[in-house]
Amino acid sequence: GLLVIAHGQTYETTQEKLTNISSAISLGAKSFLAAEYKICAVFLILFSILVLCLVGSAGHCGDAAPDVVKHGLNDTSVEGSCWALGGFTMLAFLIGGGISMLSGYIGMMIAVYTNVRTTVEATRGWTRAFNAAFRGGAVMGFALSGLALLVLTCLILLYRINDKLNPDSYDSNSQFQYLFLFEVIAGYGLGGSSIALFGRVGGGIYTKAADVGADLVGKVEKGIPEDDPRNPATIADNVGDNVGDVAGMGADLFGSFAESTCAALVLSSKSVQLQANFGTLMFPLVISAVGILCCILTSFIATHFDPVKKAADVERVLKIQLIFSTILLTPVLAGISRAFLPDVFCFQTSGLNEECVEGAAGTSTWWGAFISTMCGLWAGLLTGLITEYFTSHSYSPVREVAKSSETGAATLIIYGLALGYKSVIIPIFLLALTIFTSFYLCDLYGVALAALGMLSSLSIGLTIDVYGPITDNAGGIAEMAELGEDIRNITDTLDAAGNTTAAIGKGFAIGSAALVSLSLFGAFATNIGAGETGIDILQPITFAFLLIGAMLPYWFSALTMKSVGIAAHEMVEEVRRQFKEHPGIMNG
Repeated sequence: GLLVIAHGQTYETTQEKLTNISSAISLGAKSFLAAEYKICAVFLILFSILVLCLVGSAGHCGDAAPDVVKHGLNDTSVEGSCWALGGFTMLAFLIGGGISMLSGYIGMMIAVYTNVRTTVEATRGWTRAFNAAFRGGAVMGFALSGLALLVLTCLILLYRINDKLNPDSYDSNSQFQYLFLFEVIAGYGLGGSSIALFGRVGGGIYTKAADVGADLVGKVEKGIPEDDPRNPATIADNVGDNVGDVAGMGADLFGSFAESTCAALVLSSKSVQLQANFGTLMFPLVISAVGILCCILTSFIATHFDPVKKAADVERVLKIQLIFSTILLTPVLAGISRAFLPDVFCFQTSGLNEECVEGAAGTSTWWGAFISTMCGLWAGLLTGLITEYFTSHSYSPVREVAKSSETGAATLIIYGLALGYKSVIIPIFLLALTIFTSFYLCDLYGVALAALGMLSSLSIGLTIDVYGPITDNAGGIAEMAELGEDIRNITDTLDAAGNTTAAIGKGFAIGSAALVSLSLFGAFATNIGAGETGIDILQPITFAFLLIGAMLPYWFSALTMKSVGIAAHEMVEEVRRQFKEHPGIMNG
């Protein structure tokens, strides 16, 4: 009788409503992803052919491979066919893209499976409702992290068997035995990030268009509550939470993980000392592996040792997840750095007789690698806490924004934009400090390790990120099923914290993307020899394209905002049409 709640509904009536609403949301989410993934599949096939052609026509492989392995890619005197390596890179690209799509689908299915269960558990109290949403997010977080790490590890081991990629098939005096192996593995990260673009942007446009359409007609024009079952756009709005904030974010963070790991592996192929032992070379993957284990231990705090018992506990418990996982990971990262890395290692580009002693220029140490990783880890935590401060209703910034609405929409928009611009100041300083410290201690390899450090708590980050859309959907389902104010109060409180955690997830994604982009660029610059000569930004062509690059985010933002506007306009017109042609909708 727990679902005999409000408005005199019977258990059967309530159960039927919940089932129908959940099925509609699930069907809508599946339909969107099916349409989106068809386009993604075409893109993957076409772009993989381009990858094959670009890598295959490089002309420094085949019979010339031993010379490249001995002297590096910047030895322009070697020639040979690269079509075999192009094929391996294309396959890695396709696998990375496929796993990214699978990650998004898994996240979306878990969310639509959990949201209605969170609604039901809300009838039983705070603890069970929170645990249902949190565990749903945890399944997504740990499944994606484990899947990404497992597939990448298997791909490396599988490729290592091939004669063209096997480092043991080259002269033992060669300096870059793993060069070709990690060059083709980099396709895995490229495939993941390519699909992340579709998932994040495509799902985001759908989410915001549905949200705007539902609110403008339902709340503004018709004066009905949010998620009211009489609003034709309510299901689309709830679908958007899953395809944008869950599937899109899952693919996005998968891409960041894959790219940062591949960048670290490519850079490690430039160090003789790191290649001396295969376990040492796999240090970037070990960071992610211990991160998953530490996050598993941390997750028990929220569900067993310090559960949510009242409204005030929700934000505190979620914040503890971030803080405790970071504290737990710090000594663990120190331990694995000491165990897996040599005391001193260098990144050399030519010759085997260069000295690699501690204190010499270009020399890195195990403790330098640890500090680089730790900088990324703690920068991620501080970015998350700062994001919480600027987005949580418990702190003054959000309350000041709410107060500004007393004088009208114009002051609200101005104040909100100003607060948004202000919120990025400290995270930018944190990123700058992280980049400077990690680069100073371990060159570009340190920057890649900093990105991996920030993503080492990816499992918990995804858990609290997916928790948000789940609780948002749970509140919508409770409203549509007319379950009563007491239950809606619980889901709304959980959802309020979920909005903050979703913002924290975006902070992790953007912060890690900044570090990943720098490490990827560094890996590219190192392979073409630009790491030795440097890049002169005062050269006209370099400076010109710097300006073009700075303009691209604004161009991209303009296109996405226009797309949201077009889609939202169509949504508004469709909702208006249904209200006009079916006036009985407002009668329930």
